[in-house]
Amino acid sequence: MEDTTGTSAYKEQAAYDAAKGAAMDQPLVIPVVEERLKVEKKVVEAGKVKISKKVKEEEKTVDIPVSQEEVQVERIPVNRFVETAPQIRYEGETMIVPVLREVVVVEKRIELIEEIHITKKIHQTQVSQQVTLRTEEVTVERLPGENNLSVPGS
Repeated sequence: MEDTTGTSAYKEQAAYDAAKGAAMDQPLVIPVVEERLKVEKKVVEAGKVKISKKVKEEEKTVDIPVSQEEVQVERIPVNRFVETAPQIRYEGETMIVPVLREVVVVEKRIELIEEIHITKKIHQTQVSQQVTLRTEEVTVERLPGENNLSVPGS
């Protein structure tokens, strides 16, 4: 295995210097060596995920309430004279509209000829209609990455 830090050559030089110093009666110097570690990390693709979505359509029949108004008109003869013209009035759900005419007499008076009674009725029926409802389904498929590494917990 190749030593990329250069520590082997450094150790040999230190041993040589120590032997030389001992021969010259100089104090022996022993170098202290420290190795250092450099750690790097690299992002690697471990896998892929393919997600697809499918829309389902389903026809449903729904009942919808539909309202319809019907008006019933009834003419009721009254044939009497009144002092002033009556106003439109209501009796329950019936609207009463007075119909007037002027009659020439020695003096002029108002005669109530008839009343029109209008009654409103509401009929409800059920109508069927086609309605489209959509539902989505999602599928997730894991695919291996370029380096085929397994990721814990996947």
